[in-house]
Amino acid sequence: MKALILVGGFGTRLRPMTLTVPKPLVDFANLPILCHQIKALANAGVKEVVLAINYQPEVMMKALKEYEAEYNIKVTCSLEDVPMGTAGPIRLAEKILRDDNDSGLFFVFNSDVICDYPLDKMIEFHKAHGKQGTIMVTPVEDPSKYGVVVAKENGQIERFVEKPQVFVGNKINAGLYLFSVDMIDRIPNEPTSIERAIFPVMASDEHLYSMELPGYWMDIGQPKDYLSGQAMYLKSREMDVMVHETAKVDPSAKLGPNVVVGPGCEIGAGVKISNSTILGDSKIKAHSYIQGSIIGWKNTIGSWVRITKLTCTAEDVQVKDESLLENTKILPHKGVGGEYRDQIIM
Repeated sequence: MKALILVGGFGTRLRPMTLTVPKPLVDFANLPILCHQIKALANAGVKEVVLAINYQPEVMMKALKEYEAEYNIKVTCSLEDVPMGTAGPIRLAEKILRDDNDSGLFFVFNSDVICDYPLDKMIEFHKAHGKQGTIMVTPVEDPSKYGVVVAKENGQIERFVEKPQVFVGNKINAGLYLFSVDMIDRIPNEPTSIERAIFPVMASDEHLYSMELPGYWMDIGQPKDYLSGQAMYLKSREMDVMVHETAKVDPSAKLGPNVVVGPGCEIGAGVKISNSTILGDSKIKAHSYIQGSIIGWKNTIGSWVRITKLTCTAEDVQVKDESLLENTKILPHKGVGGEYRDQIIM
């Protein structure tokens, strides 16, 4: 089996972390976002993953070499000269997806999606209905903000309703698909939206089915959703806090709920951290308080610092003792001190 992951562009929604690292390589629960997906695909029997990409392919491939060996899976880049939308990359990678693919099936993932990836069940469901496509769907509380998938009880999709003002259902596209290779014939070799141009036609041809995703789901492409997704991920593993084995945490520090501490980090005495991520090789000095924020790689946070309200720091940021950061974004290689609220520090 093969798979294609829609990696796309510059990761602007997850800045400032993505100013030094491509978004799919930003750590989530101490593993690059992309690797959660590659690992799940490898476990489901996928032998080759194609990354549809138009940004930093060299950086991406260099980092992924070790994961190729670890998960025994081939990772290939399909480079777009112009952005090809969400369907065009499938056509662009057609030869790779078809060649040596005895199963006749391939997955397509949006690279920001985190969940439990029940791919074996998806394959089973897809083979049972025998049509060209299966979409994972997930229920949401407020469907009026999304495109809603309307399907029969057996999962056959009837139509899609964009941001419905009256209730037609609460299931939305979860960004995980399984297709038979003959579906590729439907896609023109030009920038094309799979959601707007391909899926409605497949549905009217009765070739598209939906399967409800069990468990949690989150698009973690922006900081608020990244932290929400982290909370869901930890809960699904019955954890409150995840600390990398190489990190050092002072016994008097209080971590949790929903905290991830990356490799090589040092957490000082009396530090309190909740609902936050501390990325690799960062130091948090004594008695600092971090809540609802993301601290980038190789940061040094001084003593008695208060960081709250979805503050995000990029790589190599130094924050002086007794500083206050609220809803502040700090770009790479900066030293700051004092009080900052609702600011971007360049």
